[in-house]
Amino acid sequence: MTAILEAIGVTKRFGGLVAVGNLDFEMEHGSIASVIGPNGAGKTTFFNCISGFFHIDEGRITFEGDEIHRLRPDQISHLGISRTYQNTRLFPTMTALENILVGEHQHLRATWLGAVVGTRRQRDEEVRALEEARRLLTFVGLRGQGDMLAAKLPYGDQRRLEVARALAGRPRLLLLDEPTAGMNPSETLAMTEFIRRLRGELGMSILLIEHEMRVVMGISDRITVLDYGLKIAEGTPREIQGDPRVIEAYLGRSASVDVSAAGPAGPDPASPSPGAA
Repeated sequence: MTAILEAIGVTKRFGGLVAVGNLDFEMEHGSIASVIGPNGAGKTTFFNCISGFFHIDEGRITFEGDEIHRLRPDQISHLGISRTYQNTRLFPTMTALENILVGEHQHLRATWLGAVVGTRRQRDEEVRALEEARRLLTFVGLRGQGDMLAAKLPYGDQRRLEVARALAGRPRLLLLDEPTAGMNPSETLAMTEFIRRLRGELGMSILLIEHEMRVVMGISDRITVLDYGLKIAEGTPREIQGDPRVIEAYLGRSASVDVSAAGPAGPDPASPSPGAA
């Protein structure tokens, strides 16, 4: 089967700095993959290359066998790749429902003239869009909060709303940039289970950047480790836990003990996450 996402020899430079260097990466359909590494390792740069915000200097990136590295972000999104961001980028003065409707715009077919005149096609499209937005609110656990301003939602709900907006683009591949950043242990556990639901119920392929190692080790099928823009390790959670290059370059020897305690089967709901202190 063709990989859903593949990077071959991808390099991205900023002046004399090589942010991502000759990176090879492959992700299977229906899998959950993680990219980890210390700050400045090139993780978000790689995400920005996939989603079209940065143009790569060398190599190529394919999505379901088709090259995408020369496409604009809107073209890549239309093909079926959506993403969230490390810092939430919701429209704070818009309601939760309106934020999701923004994510649906690329699938609306009515013309500007239809919107002005109020044609039957325009009205039907609006009804369908509202129904889908409400369905997504329910799916992410925000049922009944559609009229609340995004800025008024608790932080964990804002992260869920951002995922709902990304899902409104009907992606087959979802890129999650630190989805549990800033969350307390209970919010982190809830988000981890939610990511599992995305794969289990929607069959979605998910690629995430995440610093919370219990999350990474608990839900990932495969992990890629970057350091200074280079891939230093790749494998299953169990393989990564025991890799001395990862322990030295990223986890540190003391942190590796905490990660090993989580185990590849998933986080212990009764235990606080190591990053919660």
